[in-house]
Amino acid sequence: MSTGASPPLLKIHRIDKSYGSTRILKSCSLEVAPRETIVIVGPSGSGKSTLLRCINLLETVDAGNILFDGRDLTRERKAEHLVRQQIGMVFQNFELFSHLSAVENIMLAPMTVSGVSRHDAHDLAMVLLNKVRLRERADAYPDELSGGQQQRVAIARALAMKPKVMLYDEPTSALDPEMVSEVLDVMAELSAEGMTSLVVTHEMGFARRAADKIVFMDAGEVILTETSEQFFSGTTHERARRFLDQILH
Repeated sequence: MSTGASPPLLKIHRIDKSYGSTRILKSCSLEVAPRETIVIVGPSGSGKSTLLRCINLLETVDAGNILFDGRDLTRERKAEHLVRQQIGMVFQNFELFSHLSAVENIMLAPMTVSGVSRHDAHDLAMVLLNKVRLRERADAYPDELSGGQQQRVAIARALAMKPKVMLYDEPTSALDPEMVSEVLDVMAELSAEGMTSLVVTHEMGFARRAADKIVFMDAGEVILTETSEQFFSGTTHERARRFLDQILH
């Protein structure tokens, strides 16, 4: 977790995003310091996932700036290559290649994007599988793994590029309830080790445990940013309080 004293590694400044005449993000701003974990919460349709997709350049912004490690991703021509190497993303659905084993899924990007040798990529993948507690399933294919196991492989795959930031887009929403904790535990451990993380989730237990800050979004806007303690011990924002009352009861 962050000490709170570092300048931002990631800075989102007044970004807008529309699909046709529908405005999805409205002048959203956010800062993430190195080693900080920020959890983004809010009602469905509030723009949380779109915000992550814009940060990862899966969507283009209509206005505003995204600064990563001092570089403007919205203006730099080679930004996409930088993002693919240094910003990891874990999706709701695991997006694993079904014809590759767990270890091969993790090896692929280091070999094809970074030119890592097959031997070194395999060694790295085994270290990461051990980290997510799946070393013994290295040779299993996705359809031989539970949903929770597949998502942990997806986390290991994102980590294989040694990213500076991890983005998680509702990573447990497609899982059966009994599999949720095994994924959240891995994410919490990574945050505790200092991985800068931005997490969209409805799992308030994880948010309370792992987040340095909570960002609350509604109707495409960042409504407030508070420390986890402030948010859960009694946020003064009426809309955020109503959201918490609904989701915790």
